Formats: sequence, C-alpha cells, structure tokens
Amino acid sequence: MARKICVVVTARPSYARIRTALDAIKAHPDLELQLVVAASALLDRYGSAVEVIARDGFHIDRQVYMIVEGENLVTSAKSAGIGLMELATVLDGLKPDAVVTIADRFETMATAVAAAYMNIPLAHVQGGEVTGSIDDKVRHAITKLADLHLVASHKAAERVIRMGEAPERVFVTGCPSIDLAKQAIEAPGIEHNSAAFGGVGAHIDLGGDFLIVLQHPVTTEYLDSRRNVEETLHAVAGLGMPTLWFWPNVDAGSDGTSEGIRAFRERRQLPHVHFVKNIPPEDFIRLAHRARCVVGNSSVAIRECSWLGVPAVNIGTRQLCRDRGANVVDTSYDRTAIAEAIQVQLARGHVASDPLYGDGAAGQRIADILATTPLSIEKRLTY
Repeated sequence: MARKICVVVTARPSYARIRTALDAIKAHPDLELQLVVAASALLDRYGSAVEVIARDGFHIDRQVYMIVEGENLVTSAKSAGIGLMELATVLDGLKPDAVVTIADRFETMATAVAAAYMNIPLAHVQGGEVTGSIDDKVRHAITKLADLHLVASHKAAERVIRMGEAPERVFVTGCPSIDLAKQAIEAPGIEHNSAAFGGVGAHIDLGGDFLIVLQHPVTTEYLDSRRNVEETLHAVAGLGMPTLWFWPNVDAGSDGTSEGIRAFRERRQLPHVHFVKNIPPEDFIRLAHRARCVVGNSSVAIRECSWLGVPAVNIGTRQLCRDRGANVVDTSYDRTAIAEAIQVQLARGHVASDPLYGDGAAGQRIADILATTPLSIEKRLTY
C-alpha cells in the first residue's frame, strides 16, 4: 500500500522550496501525495499561491485559513495557535503516514506541533540552517520535533547531528529550489514586459538590465520595518535603474514595510520601478537569472542565486548567519551603503555557480527517502 505523504505549504516561497519534491512524490509508485495549502499562501495580498499550484497540476486536499490581521508579534503568535487547531483537524481527517513541513516560518511550527502530538512521523525540509534571526528558534524547535531531517547541505546536517539527532535520520538531499532553478533556466522563454505579471507602477522592459528587490520585515526589528525599507527605496530611486520590486511577506512588521513602499511611491516619482505580489516560481527564477543584481534580505539571494551565480546585495540582519556563496555582498540599512554595494555588484557581474545548496536532484531524493525509510516516531537521540 502506498504511503500517504501530507505536505503542508504555508507561504508562497515555501511552494517554490518544495515544488520538485511534490512532483516526485506525486509520480512515485509507492507514495500518495496529500497537499494542504495554508496561511499566507491562500491570501491575495501576499501573492496567493493557489492558482499557481493548481495550474501546475496539483490537487489541493485542504485549505487552512489561519492568518490573523495585524502583522505584529501578537498576531503571529495567534496565527500559529489557530493553525495548530485547524491543522490538527485536517491531519485527523487525512490520516497521513507522514507529514512534511518546510523551513522556518512561524506557521510551520503549527504543522510540526500538530503532527508531533498526533504521533504522525514528521519530515522537516531545510533544517540545520542558521540565519541569526528568530527563524533559528523556530527551525531548531522543528528539528527537535521532527523524525526525518531532509537538509540542504553538509553543514546543515552537521548542525542537526550536533543538536542530538540520530545520524541515520539525517539526509543531505539538497534544496528542491535548486532543482527548480536548474529546470527553469534550461527552459527558454519569458515575457520581457513587467505588465505580464500584473502589479502596479511603471511598466519596465525586462529584456534589458534590471534589478530585483525583495525586502521583508525582520521580526526582532519589526518596529523599524518602515524606516529600513525607506533606506532601500532611496538607494534604488537614486540609481534610476529598471527595477522589479516584490511586496513583503506576512511576518510581523509587514504593514510597516508596505506602508513605507506606498508612501514613498506617492511622494516621489518612481518611473523605473514596478511592484508585484507574486509570479510563478519558474518565471521568477528565469528573471532572477537575467537580473543584474538581486537586492534585499530574502533567502533567495543567498540560496538560489548562489547556484545561479547572480550578484546579490544582502541588507541588514535577516540572513546574518546563513551560509553563503561568493555572489553575496552584505550591507547595513543605510541608503548610501546600499547604493554603493549595488554599484559594486553591477560592476562585478555574474560569478561561478556554487552548489552549496544542492545539485538539482533534491526532489527525487526526498521522495525516495520518504518511500523507503522507516517512518518511526521513536526519537533516537545521540547525546
């Protein structure tokens, strides 16, 4: 009998992080895919992933609305609580043989706790990484709740084992987002006009030189989120280069980041900036590969862009301790420093691909591990 594998996707980036594993699980003769979409992945204001997921041919078994309006510390905690209650009901109905949770967002904690307390084996993708933010607490807590660890790198595996997890339960698979990057750049064609992706602001030609900006709030600095994004806005405005700017995610401080963008856009002319919520993962990767530089504090600049060799400017503390390749330059929340760092990266150009986060075959490895590894919930710790 096929093992029922329930994958819970809680945010638009999480879908890109797990897409190729979903394909491999769905195609595997010994596995049955159950897909739950929850939290901000359902909300249009954060770039709903539902249409993209359906268009990619996946059946969504359950949808879980759990985000409390407000985007602050209290609403983040309440959202996780609601998610725990709702996901417990969902898992009770689906009765999976294993649950897969992804990365380190606060919503993933609800998935992990629900599975653990219901004695359902939990597989964690992207454990063992370090960023230096509150995400570390969530990520490491999920590691201790998980039964299988599907990590992206050898350094991540070493950290998970040092946390006391049994080495035979830790698998270096690489990151499925690298699979997606490999597939996307091998497939030709993408629209060269920003209007094709919806959004607001200036229509820019994406066939020439352009920047991509993804800047999210930092939970431990959420009161400064508006000021922080304004520094980046000033830097990008001063450069005058065509720019595709993505709206922030649902973390505490998101309202401040969004307000900063809207106010700046109203006060100043930004004839070279187009703002979008979300685009299909493959299209995003193709655009990132063609971009002259990716700016902000998203992990995509460090993870996917290291493999793509795309120059990246990482701003602030959100990715402070994450393992990175030679494509990244770090800078502070200062408009002058940000502009100077972008200029350095523009002059530098693309660099050699770094396989730090995988070789493009993670999805199939994850499916094979889920099909063949004993799904025991006994915690065999090594300390």
